[in-house]
Amino acid sequence: MSDLHPDEADIEASRAPLLDHLVELRKRLIICVGAIILGFGVCFGFSTQIYEFLLHPFQLAGQIFAAQQQGEAKGPFDLLFVVVGLKSIKSVAGSAPGMIFTAPLEFFFTKLKLSGFGAVVLTFPVLAWQVYAFVAPGLYKRERYAFLPFLLAAPLLFMMGGSLVYYIILPFVLWFSLSQQIVGTTGIQVQMLPKVSDYLTLVTTLLLAFGLCFQLPVILTLLGMARIVTASLLWKGWRYAVLGVVVVAAVVTPPDPISQLLLSVPIILLYFVSVGCVKLIELRRKDEDADAEIA
Repeated sequence: MSDLHPDEADIEASRAPLLDHLVELRKRLIICVGAIILGFGVCFGFSTQIYEFLLHPFQLAGQIFAAQQQGEAKGPFDLLFVVVGLKSIKSVAGSAPGMIFTAPLEFFFTKLKLSGFGAVVLTFPVLAWQVYAFVAPGLYKRERYAFLPFLLAAPLLFMMGGSLVYYIILPFVLWFSLSQQIVGTTGIQVQMLPKVSDYLTLVTTLLLAFGLCFQLPVILTLLGMARIVTASLLWKGWRYAVLGVVVVAAVVTPPDPISQLLLSVPIILLYFVSVGCVKLIELRRKDEDADAEIA
């Protein structure tokens, strides 16, 4: 009779020669590359529609700016009400902002970049599952069960951060940019005509920045599972965490207090949620240790 712990026996049963691991890795890589290629083709086929979808915040910012010029929207909180849909504004003729490209193939290469970014986002569930399927045989059964929720939490939190960018942050960023124009009656006009490539860079940068910031609970919970951090340590350092969040918000958002506040508040709340998650892990680990001593 084997004296191995059931978890250790499970890993022993999954052992394989190095060549088998390499074959398995090649299989997973082929699936990932195939998924990305397929996702790239789908996104490129709808690249114009996707880009038009990404232009919606720019269009909303133009409407808000036109409403501000006519006195319908005044202070920043009034603008916030428009963005979140608590106040409606009239569509003004000529309020739709324009966009340009200055090189013959610039928009084409922008579509390629957009398709590549979209392919990774679209196929992320497939990529994450292939990574999990490759490393799962080397994990204990309880570790595999503990890892699965993070496969769901990570993309969900990323989508939450991306939604905050698309529906709230981007309109404020673009409105702030439009407000820097000189459109008076002095005879001199300074208008914002962004390039299609620069706009895509702005959108993808903000999406990645906010999406990664929203991964804070996942990262801290994993560190708690690895015993690198504890709930008491996180609770004692909450002041430094809040300061760090405010600094990050000031770096990745435009220089207006509303955008910085809209990023800081959710991240700070997620930090305290992470403290609670780490505390639950510690309580569960304590109960498991107590049961093991009784057994």
